[in-house]
Amino acid sequence: MHWDRWLRRRQMSSRDHLIVHYSPLVKFIAGRVGAGLPSSVDPGDLISYGVFGLIDAIERFDPDQGVKFETFAGPRIRGSIYDGLRQLDWVPRTVRSRARSIEAALADFEHRNGRAPSDAELAESLDVGLDELERWLAEVASTTVGPLDRAVAAGLEPVAVDGDAEHTPTAALEADEVRAGLRSAIRSLPERERLVLGLYYDEGLTLAEIGGVIGLTESRVSQLHTRSVLSLRSRMRSAGLD
Repeated sequence: MHWDRWLRRRQMSSRDHLIVHYSPLVKFIAGRVGAGLPSSVDPGDLISYGVFGLIDAIERFDPDQGVKFETFAGPRIRGSIYDGLRQLDWVPRTVRSRARSIEAALADFEHRNGRAPSDAELAESLDVGLDELERWLAEVASTTVGPLDRAVAAGLEPVAVDGDAEHTPTAALEADEVRAGLRSAIRSLPERERLVLGLYYDEGLTLAEIGGVIGLTESRVSQLHTRSVLSLRSRMRSAGLD
């Protein structure tokens, strides 16, 4: 009823009702994005950012495209949260530097050997011990929020069609190119990392739930997720699709 009133008559009271109705979806996505972030990041801020994405989704949704609203809204809510986090600029400089070092080491090893390195090989490339590598990955895990994470989600989630005038043919072509490049890069990842990405972004499982599925600790799953995101980032940059 409220969807009908909003879509046909643009009644603001119906839009407000839809915002309240779908607010649990915002809280769920904000909770997933916020898992593992530093305590300095207020969960309430994440929800507030996500509400902007929800409002945008409600205002742009076209049921005639044959896509469920939750499918259409999910990437917009998540993207809005990522945008808000980037504006906070809360990542310490040392963590940014370590993320770049890991990314460069992954790219260099894969270029020379044609495959992803093991943890031991990655640690050797960085001239650090395995324990220190684990600490680096744990630190970086709470900062891998940005354009690539948004792109990973878009590359693995069902594609929602948006007919707005803002989405020009050129922009659509560029988005398709990025998505195709990302999917190709994902296919080249080690099987376990592909599985983690699929369960996290596509199936909506938490890191702890993924650990239960594949028999690893939550911290280890977090490390695999971080490695895969950094590896994808380096591959996309090498392909000129960053």
